[in-house]
Amino acid sequence: MRLRPSFVTIEQARNLPRWRQPAFVLFLMAAAMPIAFSTWSALLNNFVKEAAGFTGVEIGWLHTVREIPGFLAIGVIVLLWVMREQVLAVLALALLGASTAVTALFPSLGGILAITLLSSIGFHYFETVNQSLQLQWIDRKRAPQTLGWIVSIGSGASLVAYAAIMLTWKTFDLSYETVYAVSGGLTVAMALFVALAYPQFETSEPQSKKFVLRRRYWLYYGLQFMSGARRQIFVVFAAFMMVERFGFEVHEVTALFLINYLANMLAAPLMGRAVGWFGERNALIFEYFGLTGIFLAYGGVYFFGWGVAVAAALYVLDHLFFALAFALKTYFQKIASAEDIAPTAAVSFTINHIAAVFLPAGLGYLWVLSPAAVFGVAATMSMLSLMMALLVPRHPDAGHETIFAKRLPVAAE
Repeated sequence: MRLRPSFVTIEQARNLPRWRQPAFVLFLMAAAMPIAFSTWSALLNNFVKEAAGFTGVEIGWLHTVREIPGFLAIGVIVLLWVMREQVLAVLALALLGASTAVTALFPSLGGILAITLLSSIGFHYFETVNQSLQLQWIDRKRAPQTLGWIVSIGSGASLVAYAAIMLTWKTFDLSYETVYAVSGGLTVAMALFVALAYPQFETSEPQSKKFVLRRRYWLYYGLQFMSGARRQIFVVFAAFMMVERFGFEVHEVTALFLINYLANMLAAPLMGRAVGWFGERNALIFEYFGLTGIFLAYGGVYFFGWGVAVAAALYVLDHLFFALAFALKTYFQKIASAEDIAPTAAVSFTINHIAAVFLPAGLGYLWVLSPAAVFGVAATMSMLSLMMALLVPRHPDAGHETIFAKRLPVAAE
């Protein structure tokens, strides 16, 4: 391993060994992030309930705090004035790992909120830059398939993490401190490997380092907003339901996550092929139609008293539909100007998290009154997303961003 600040263009990188090419960096980072984040998620609901007696109100506030850095992801543009995207991705990944490693050392409401904020900065800034690098480094013709493999690798890493927890938690009487420290430490180690083992990859199109908000991307912004709102309801309340209503313990929650990510690992490459074959419009319509039905069924778990098997099946199906979200990435890749990818990734991540800042806390209070109503809100959002997806053209391109734009010249704004 040579320590050298080398610079290699994407074209030159094609002549490197496969393991040193840009796609392999994306694969490594796709594996490193879930090792920390998935472990944090798997233990979170049990940890906060045992350590600090969280209810739906506190869990709502925790996720509101967790989403603040996502809302402020536009700050990535400022950081790109002083560092490269690849460097920022590695630093953010290391921050996520380090914060996860010490999570259990702060078993109080204030401590949990503070360490969650730090880990969230790492997670959201990594995801913002990582999405930008994916769209810059991956060939447009191969994007759906490659993104499908990236989702599959991330699911595989989560699967390994969940399997390790499920098999060892009770067997070795593990503590939250041990599991968080090991998972976070592995993510930090992988971030360091990426930093030291790979050159800096240069794209042919330099990225704008200014705030970019263009009228012609309005549908993409709208779909990002709705996606963030729906996802927050699922992330915050679907797993919490399994603990609060059905009394799941750590190893049971982890087993559910394991089944979920196994399904994603197997299905994601096929979904990538499907997006490439059927197009982004059909993929998004299928996703939002399916999510509408799933959220309505979640409400039925409470309203009609459906059992744990139905709830667990819905959780797995929910994740499978959410895995199709990379169709939104390839839609933007097709309509975007090359220099807009990095700044728009930051702007869209902020838009994605507008609702995420206030929805968890607000719906936490609604959850206390009626959990079914929370999932009813999510179903309504999915139906609105479905109507917006109908505006995506069958063959999106720059100047043809919506069905109303009949291949018009690309406007400056």
